[in-house]
Amino acid sequence: MPPGRRQNPETAWSGDWKVVKSLVPYLLEFPARVFFAMAFLILAKVANVILPIILKGIVDGLSGETAQLISLPLALLIAYGLLRFSTTFLGELRDVIFSRVAERGMRRIGLKVFSHLHALDLDFHLSRKTGGLSRDIERGTSGIAFLLRFMLFNIIPTLLELVMICAILLFNYSIWYVVITLAAVVSYIGFSVVVTEWRLRFVREANQMDNNSNTRAIDSLLNFETVKYFGNEKYESELYDDQLSEWEQARLKNRYSLFALNSGQAIIVAVSMTTMMILAASQVVDGEMTIGDLVLINAYMIQLFIPLNFLGFVYREIKNSMANIEQMFRLIDTDPKVSDIEDAAELESDGGAIRFENVSFGYKEDRTILKDISFEIPAGDKVAIVGPSGSGKSTIARLLFRFYDATQGSIYINDQAIQEVTQESLRKSIGVVPQDTVLFNDSIRYNIGYGDTQASEEQIAAAAKLANLEQFIEQLPEGYDTVVGERGLKLSGGEKQRIAIARTLLKNPVIMVFDEATSSLDSTAEKEILGALHQAAENHTTLAITHRLSTIIDSDEILVLKQGEIVERGTHRELLVLQGLYAELWENQQEEVDVEG
Repeated sequence: MPPGRRQNPETAWSGDWKVVKSLVPYLLEFPARVFFAMAFLILAKVANVILPIILKGIVDGLSGETAQLISLPLALLIAYGLLRFSTTFLGELRDVIFSRVAERGMRRIGLKVFSHLHALDLDFHLSRKTGGLSRDIERGTSGIAFLLRFMLFNIIPTLLELVMICAILLFNYSIWYVVITLAAVVSYIGFSVVVTEWRLRFVREANQMDNNSNTRAIDSLLNFETVKYFGNEKYESELYDDQLSEWEQARLKNRYSLFALNSGQAIIVAVSMTTMMILAASQVVDGEMTIGDLVLINAYMIQLFIPLNFLGFVYREIKNSMANIEQMFRLIDTDPKVSDIEDAAELESDGGAIRFENVSFGYKEDRTILKDISFEIPAGDKVAIVGPSGSGKSTIARLLFRFYDATQGSIYINDQAIQEVTQESLRKSIGVVPQDTVLFNDSIRYNIGYGDTQASEEQIAAAAKLANLEQFIEQLPEGYDTVVGERGLKLSGGEKQRIAIARTLLKNPVIMVFDEATSSLDSTAEKEILGALHQAAENHTTLAITHRLSTIIDSDEILVLKQGEIVERGTHRELLVLQGLYAELWENQQEEVDVEG
């Protein structure tokens, strides 16, 4: 988590009750389904508790007079079969009814996390580890579904069944059966809780190692070409194996601790069952109970410990799910550094005049990038920003787009402070062609159409033509349906840049920002597209950030940055006359052109 990241109090949702409480809204979305699911659950449990009573009648009937063999046991056997079927059928019916609740809960929470991630600021996403983040979301979403289903359908019914069995044992038999049953249940639950809490550190450690190995793998595959350039396939495999080795050790610790838990639970069950059967068998021998009573008590103990054993599994899985969704709720609790103020206004779409007033900014407190920057771009004008690398040119574009907020000073569009308008309306008014173009792993049509998702085929084609893409697309066998590959890696840098220009032109914003928009184009392609950019900039307020001075000589004003400060400003001719930094940059680039020529 980057320094200064704001989170709500009690960051990690360490209190399990908070997690449980967070699930209530998803249950209340379908109250009728939850009600009927619980009703079927109770009916299934009642049928399950009656089963041993029927079984006792069958055993006693078979042990009695021969005359009873035809009537009573046969009726009980039929009843037994019907009850056995009903317990299964009602359970399945419960699951079918409740499935909509669980699936909708997964959908809602997944969408909530996804939307929240998009609402977070650029600083968060630059600091994230994609592989680990995707695993956290995947495990967290699955954990939500598990909690919704099993907390309602295993913990509550098992407690209900325990109460009914204890009541039957107390009413029909000795209180000692109830004492043994309660002692077994308390011991079992207590042991399970203590050991499971101890095991949680191994679960978290295994999750962390899983995240690390997944992050390592994804990072390596995303940098496939770099790995090949340096012949480091073996090195990458060794690093990945190191991560997998740590994950292996963490999983082994988890497995050994699970062995300890299961063994302890088995001992408690065995001791309790043995004690109960010894007591029941002695009463049968003394004539105080029938064989049917012995079978009933044994059936109840088995019937109770099966869900109780499953309850131990459910508790373990619930705690695992709690640990799994812990990081996902941290993400939801993370506040963006850049957010809309209360009652933020909509940005007026007319015009597009830009004004920076005494703006200072640093990505870190101990390093200032921009120092007291002030300039204006009248509506419809074109202003260019040039300067050496690291002077803060692209930072100005990021501040205008509100990827970050200025440390000091204010930025205005149409005399509205951008911090007082909604981010949605601000970004709708600004089109950006970035230096590093990243495309979706989809078709050329999709990537151009991303500028306006409601655009027609004709509008997409017109934007492609304006960006000098038409001839290139016509040469492709699949034309606009050509898939560009992950991050656009199947295209050249210039082709990606033209698609980025086309989709920005399709967006048709009031303000155009070209951040090194021709950096990936050769000289010939650059000349071909400059006319299109010039045409696109007409009737738009344009901010051009570039190191190629030949592309901005027609600007209404050129700002020259050096170490975060504006050291020169004026038109192309005025700056050449000054014989300052701009003139030096121009002369150096002209020499490079002469050498290339």
